[in-house]
Amino acid sequence: MAPQLAESALLAAFEAHNLRSSPAALAAVFDESGVIAWKASGSPRNDGVPTSRDTVFRIASMSKSFLAAALLALRDEGALDLDRAVTDYVPGIRCVLNGNEESVSLRQLITNCSGLAEDNAWGDRMLGARREDIAALAAEGLLLTAEPGEKYQYSNLGMSFVARAIETVSGQTLEQFVESRFLEPLGLSNTRYDVEAYVDGTSVAAGFRNFDDGETYIEEPFVGSGALACIGGLFSTVDDVARWAAFVASAFTDRPQHTEVLSARSRREMQRIATVIPDGEDRPDRQLEAVGYGMGLVIEHDRRFGRIVQHSGGLPGFSSHMRWHLATGLGVVAFGNSDRFEAWGLATRALTETLTSADAPADTVQPWAATLEAAARIDRALQAGSSFSEVGEVFAENVMRDLPPEVRERQLSEALEQLGAVLPAQNELSARARSSAMPAELRWVIACERGNLECFIRLVGLSNPLVQTLTVAAQSQPLPKENATI
Repeated sequence: MAPQLAESALLAAFEAHNLRSSPAALAAVFDESGVIAWKASGSPRNDGVPTSRDTVFRIASMSKSFLAAALLALRDEGALDLDRAVTDYVPGIRCVLNGNEESVSLRQLITNCSGLAEDNAWGDRMLGARREDIAALAAEGLLLTAEPGEKYQYSNLGMSFVARAIETVSGQTLEQFVESRFLEPLGLSNTRYDVEAYVDGTSVAAGFRNFDDGETYIEEPFVGSGALACIGGLFSTVDDVARWAAFVASAFTDRPQHTEVLSARSRREMQRIATVIPDGEDRPDRQLEAVGYGMGLVIEHDRRFGRIVQHSGGLPGFSSHMRWHLATGLGVVAFGNSDRFEAWGLATRALTETLTSADAPADTVQPWAATLEAAARIDRALQAGSSFSEVGEVFAENVMRDLPPEVRERQLSEALEQLGAVLPAQNELSARARSSAMPAELRWVIACERGNLECFIRLVGLSNPLVQTLTVAAQSQPLPKENATI
């Protein structure tokens, strides 16, 4: 993507955001190669020294994607089983529903459907708690609000039990495991769990609170790093987050990065909805068909742009957000050093502007060879004015039973009466394709004098795939190519 388009997207997002809510703001647009453009405002320590591209911010719950990746790495090695009870690895955790103890699996904990109650306000202040103190709370009994696996509830405490299981089987602290398995091999040299690990002179943003729309800022000490640091303790930069996001997102490309660090299959698993998140909000900037929690990441299905992966971070004094578009690899990371900053809003606007400028497709699908061959044969027949029966060998036996040939021919004639004759000069089929939601489907158009014929086929996945669904109808307005790139 051209840097100028990314810069314009950031400028529009900054202009629309309430920058008074934070002493400093920093955001970047990135793709698989890294940061394309960045923009900053304010002063990270509120002392007049400007925010720079390499300013370090605390990324809070964006840390959870590292936790999930660590869990899956050990699963891939056979060291643990996601469907076993967490107590098989961390004895002493008691989860109670209506007076009865319930078994909770690692999978339910990492996908936020364990039945443990939402605990953000409490969990933020518990990052520095001692492991033995959290273990004592778990041994006393934790009250569930739902049966494990039943519904989405965001539990920081539950995620911390995943970290304890990782520590049991790896023999390292979660922080040590993440550093050796991910931070070092991926070159994330500016991502750390301990702020004291940064060398003197590093630009590290301080955290601030404000309760009067930016009139005054009150410095907030860093929340400590202890038993719950695994769920929100990391500090990082826009370049490191961009590199991490590109690594995770590349699992959906034909060139996944660093498969020796974590398999592409496991990274794809992180980015699929495992637990549906009920979303009753109707916002003009979030036209979503679905939203849910994967593993350490939230997945949105946007009506226009398809699948977007994201996660926010929030702690007293900090707000952060990362999001990326799977079809293109374009993404945005945003930081602010106030918990009133709402970094998700800035990042969402910036990514929407970026994708709109790029005319980004919702998905990139490669149809089967059989799909393309069937479409080509039907396309040639329609252009030549041949009957459907002349290409009957590409149809499954249900096609002409579901809609008899004489009915199909009549409907086609009615469509051509509306549209006029098929134009003799047509672009290649690939240029007339409009969408392919899956390899077994293709939607394309045939140009006529007063509009297009819209054609759609869906094949059944036999060893010799055959067309099971065929529709040909008048489309008086050209279809936008918005659902897929073929």
